[in-house]
Parts: sequence; structure tokens; C-alpha cells
Amino acid sequence: MLDHVEVIFTDLDEMLRKLKKPSYEANMEKFRREHGHYIDEMTEYMKSSDDRNMRAETVGNTFADKVNYAFSKNGKIGGRKQADLNFFMIYYVFPAILLTNEDGAGMLCDAIRAAWNKKFKNTNINYTDYDTLYSSFRNKIFGIF
Repeated sequence: MLDHVEVIFTDLDEMLRKLKKPSYEANMEKFRREHGHYIDEMTEYMKSSDDRNMRAETVGNTFADKVNYAFSKNGKIGGRKQADLNFFMIYYVFPAILLTNEDGAGMLCDAIRAAWNKKFKNTNINYTDYDTLYSSFRNKIFGIF
């Protein structure tokens, strides 16, 4: 499950650079087009069981483990890289999951967030939906980029 899911972070630097409303919209469309099959795999795996909580937890742990393995060097991820991964999760991964409008998308995000926060040192991220993030842009996201 989720073989090579770390590739969703391939364009991380480009997609986080100079985020503005139009670029965020285009980046999200690109992200969903190129990596949406991973989101579909997660949601389908969850839907294929009566115990969706357990399935969501399995997806969350698998996702966090694979990303951690792909980006760690000697068992550690540098602070800057971890911050970038966290931002990418908040701006792209979680909103893309919620954009599926699948029943249980919130449960899946909760499970991934819990596994992510547990797996990555000094991390306590949360998530929001695409529309909330998109509407928070003026010219630059939260006026900081």
C-alpha cells in the first residue's frame, strides 16, 4: 500500500515558493492531477472495511513511516526539511484528501495527522480544508510569503 508515496513531495520547494492565490490554485490542481491516485488509494482502502477507524489508522501509520524513511538520513530529518514537509502536508495533502468529499475523509486526515505528529520529532500540525486556505490568501498567504 502507498508504494513510493514520497514522490508526492517531489515539487515541494517549487510548490511552497512564493505562494499566492493563483499559484496555490494551480499547484493544487497539479498536485491532484499528478498524485491524486495516492489519495484515491487511501480512501478506497478505508472504504473497503467495516472497521474504518482501524483502516484509517493503518493508512496514517503507513504514510508517516514511508515519508519518514524516504527523507531521513541516519534516522533524522533536518529542521528545515521537516518544516517544509509539515507545510506541504497542511497546504496540499490534507486539503486534497478533504476535496474528495468522501465520507470519512476527515477521519482519514485525523489518522494521518496523529501518525505524522507521533512519527516526526517536535511536530504538532493540524489541517484545514482547501476553501479555508484559499480564502485566507490575499496577495500572499497570511501575508508572510
